Amino acid sequence: MTQKRGSQPILVPVDFSDYSRAALLQASELSACLGQPIVVLHVVHDPADMPGYYSRVTKKKKIAHIQDLAKEAFDQFISETLAQHPNIGQLQRAKTRLVMGLPVSRILEMIDKTGASMVVMGSQGRTGMRHIMLGSKAEQIVRLSPVPVLIVKNPIKAAEA
Repeated sequence: MTQKRGSQPILVPVDFSDYSRAALLQASELSACLGQPIVVLHVVHDPADMPGYYSRVTKKKKIAHIQDLAKEAFDQFISETLAQHPNIGQLQRAKTRLVMGLPVSRILEMIDKTGASMVVMGSQGRTGMRHIMLGSKAEQIVRLSPVPVLIVKNPIKAAEA
């Protein structure tokens, strides 16, 4: 996707954590400096890979319910961030996208669909066994992204850990 410089958005995947909020604020600063819009993305993890008979029977109801809850949480996250930072114009103008699927796959897909020039995302920075067991979506995005990725850690939370 070819776009003029300045019209390519900064993609900000969020999971409603303080790390995501820190990434969104950092993306807002970059947006102001670069004159690029922001697209805030939340990926609702698809429950379709749940095993068992009941997941097939109730799949449509569950998916609709999960999407409704995710939309509500996403709207609340954006509203709270706007209320806490009312003077950041880039936040006021940010576009939001809610999609369903596997987070890493959908983030990579949205980079292409939006024509994003970069990704800014938060990370807890897990290490050791927790990192091995849980993996890191941020790490996967860094390895697989066709555009630059900025990983933001919330310094307040990181200092408390």
